[in-house]
Amino acid sequence: MKLLITGGAGFIGSAVVRLAVARGHQVANLDALTYAANLTNVASVADSPLYTFVQTDIRDRAALDAAFATHRPEIVLHLAAESHVDRSIDGPADFIDTNITGTFNMLEAARKYWQAAGRPDGFRFHHVSTDEVFGSLPVDPAVRFTEATAYDPRSPYSASKAASDHLVRAWHETYGLPVVLSNCSNNYGPYHFPEKLIPVVILNALAGQALPIYGDGSNIRDWLYVEDHADALLLVATKGALGRSYNIGGENERTNLQLVQTICAILDRLRPRETGTYADLITFVTDRPGHDARYAIDPTRIRTELGWRPSVTVEGGLERTVRWYLENEAWWRPLVNRQSLGQRLGRAAP
Repeated sequence: MKLLITGGAGFIGSAVVRLAVARGHQVANLDALTYAANLTNVASVADSPLYTFVQTDIRDRAALDAAFATHRPEIVLHLAAESHVDRSIDGPADFIDTNITGTFNMLEAARKYWQAAGRPDGFRFHHVSTDEVFGSLPVDPAVRFTEATAYDPRSPYSASKAASDHLVRAWHETYGLPVVLSNCSNNYGPYHFPEKLIPVVILNALAGQALPIYGDGSNIRDWLYVEDHADALLLVATKGALGRSYNIGGENERTNLQLVQTICAILDRLRPRETGTYADLITFVTDRPGHDARYAIDPTRIRTELGWRPSVTVEGGLERTVRWYLENEAWWRPLVNRQSLGQRLGRAAP
């Protein structure tokens, strides 16, 4: 099929691009190449006749119209977004512009294209979102996010994604635009830009630096290996029921402290320190404002309706991830000097 993927030079988007090309789809990758984007992420498919890169900002409506007219997609996977919670606390404007206004532009460009093409039955607009729109859960394994959970965003990032979700639903209900939505748990894996917890811990550990953990490390997340997520996204995009949302989770809940301790144990085995263990570097730091206590996905809908389950446990996925960073210093070394990396963000008052 002909896919148009926004944010395809980013972490999750590039995993979708690589998988889509591997499966024989024709892919147009639209990315503005902001600070977290990296064309090296898609270097393995860059020479494929199935792949085209277009440097386009989703805030530029005219450029989007041109991209739709040129590439004539059958399916849109909209992943382009500002995604780092800490950055959203310090600078929310970029999140409003990209995640809300950018999504509005994508919806309008898609609607114009779809209507001009005679409203083809096979066209789909897949909006990719986050479980953070649902807010925070109690520490009770019986309580998890479902697709019916009320929205309760707590950060500028999650609020901007919640707004974009509502826009997508409104364009479906008001204009009949054929959409599907998905809300995922925390992703990790290869090509993860080194500002999020897992790559920060791996790279700090290799450098012998402190491993920062917010608060007491008790915050719980459900961890989803990025290549599993890419597989689920292509499935939802092609087989999901129109107007329906699907929660995509890894079924791997861990506290932040447990997660970091697991990474340390893997590094102890694969690249031991000269003295001591990597866990000796763990440092608890002041918590960020509005830090949600727990996220956990109930994946019943995607499992029962589409037959999808994650293939990787968090322990297996972390092993793969640590090995990838050990073997790909040429990828991450140029990134560690990029904007604000190594600085503590998100300490603004709530």
